[in-house]
Amino acid sequence: MTNQVSFTPPEDADLGALSSVLREPTQATIPLSKLAPEAALRRLELTIVRRMEGFLHGDHRGLLPGPGSETNDARVYEPGQDDVRKMDWAVTARTRVPHVRDTMADRELEVWALLDVTPSMNWGTEGVTKRDLGIAAIATIGFLSQRMGDRFGGLIMRPDKIARIPARSGRTALYGLLRRMLGEPIVPDQSTGPFDLAAGIEALNRMQRRRGLRVIVSDFLSPGDTELSPDVEPDWERPLRRLAVRNQVICIEVLDRREVDFPDVGDILIRDPETDLQRYVNTSDAGARARFNAASQAQRERVRVAIRRSGAGHIQLRTDRDWVFDIARFVLNYRRTAAMLHQPPQGVTK
Repeated sequence: MTNQVSFTPPEDADLGALSSVLREPTQATIPLSKLAPEAALRRLELTIVRRMEGFLHGDHRGLLPGPGSETNDARVYEPGQDDVRKMDWAVTARTRVPHVRDTMADRELEVWALLDVTPSMNWGTEGVTKRDLGIAAIATIGFLSQRMGDRFGGLIMRPDKIARIPARSGRTALYGLLRRMLGEPIVPDQSTGPFDLAAGIEALNRMQRRRGLRVIVSDFLSPGDTELSPDVEPDWERPLRRLAVRNQVICIEVLDRREVDFPDVGDILIRDPETDLQRYVNTSDAGARARFNAASQAQRERVRVAIRRSGAGHIQLRTDRDWVFDIARFVLNYRRTAAMLHQPPQGVTK
């Protein structure tokens, strides 16, 4: 929710992300030049543990039979057609029938990022909006994947449509994708349409059939959803679970400090940017602040549990923290936990 106060700044005042508190933002709050933290990420790379379709030899495990370094199933040797160097002597000795071992084609990883730019993402009190923090996170993941030569594409989810940016490899293509996301027009408050986060995830799953790494950037807030119990599934959990069956998924949750730590600023008008809810709140009331903070913590815990149940990785970024440090810490921990986290459902092959 965004806070509307009585102070009205001059129209020409340069307030950065603070303008998202006083009025609807009109442009990005972070320049393209700050989205390239390559020095800090030089020694890091994402750990890919699911079987992906790709091109670079040895970087990722493939899905299709063909020349490669990863072994596949054994089959009966066909004289004159099979290379004897691929003979599987263990199976041959056990069955007493000559067998060869197929290999899997090694191919490059295709990464797709879904960016939520609905009105609730236009909020920020610490120098950057949640929307632009999400773009910074996509930039960081993009630069990590560029070290391996992978292709990177994006979907921009507005309430009324989803814009697709084709997947391409190379630094120039990545900068083009980031420039397109930063230049995307700000979605006005109370904008409506057929797309919410659940529909956006479904579109990502439907439009990109090739397996790979999927990154979902959102605040994971659904208009009108006031449920706080982690036992009740959010409407986006089931689509996320389906997406994670075939892909490795990382969810990047972006939030602002004042969404989890309500400030004492007197009487203010709380306005929901996605619905018509408006309410005056006395923030000097310690009890009211405590109830707000408790509800916010319960809401975030519900998001965390739902992402965990879906089998996706989870990064939480805040506008008052260094996003490069948080992602770097996630990547280092991810190397140890990814194989266990991304175990596919029972009966589904890796």
